[in-house]
Amino acid sequence: MVVAAIVFGIVALAELADTSALATLVLATRFPARLVLLGVFAAFVLHVGLALLAGSFLALLPERPLEIVLAVIFLIGAVLVLRGDDDDDDLDLEAPPRTRWRVVATAFGVTLLSELGDPTQIIVATLAARYDDPVAVGIGALLALWVVSVLAVFGGNRLARVIAVRWLNRVVAAILVLLAVVSAIAAVRG
Repeated sequence: MVVAAIVFGIVALAELADTSALATLVLATRFPARLVLLGVFAAFVLHVGLALLAGSFLALLPERPLEIVLAVIFLIGAVLVLRGDDDDDDLDLEAPPRTRWRVVATAFGVTLLSELGDPTQIIVATLAARYDDPVAVGIGALLALWVVSVLAVFGGNRLARVIAVRWLNRVVAAILVLLAVVSAIAAVRG
């Protein structure tokens, strides 16, 4: 459970700083929150599953090359988090869905597309390879993504007034750089 808690903290911070939480907030202002959350939650199950699969492939590398790859990926993740990712903001909801299942499908699609290749997906894949415990990593990541989604739906505007996104980005980037240094040290020692 320690691994799940570590993953939860890192992924929650990264997702709070991510603009895809804004997509969830926008969807929830247009459609019933429970339907939006249903679609978002389902998309995150697939998102985390894909990240765990990628992390499992990374974990197949021998230990020293794995640590080097992890160090590089953590650094790339830090750069991506600091750089920001504004392409999630382009929501086109001109023709709103008319049925419940279309609302769920819209939330699912918007979330999944905005998260594919996103820094949080890279972080989850890297943590899955690092800890070699896909169940704990999956539980921690999924819970973090769900909690941030609920925060986005029910408190997004208030949270944005309290915590500056640039500071969240800096904290997440610092954690990723620290993990890169740890992985690099392990590669040198190994």
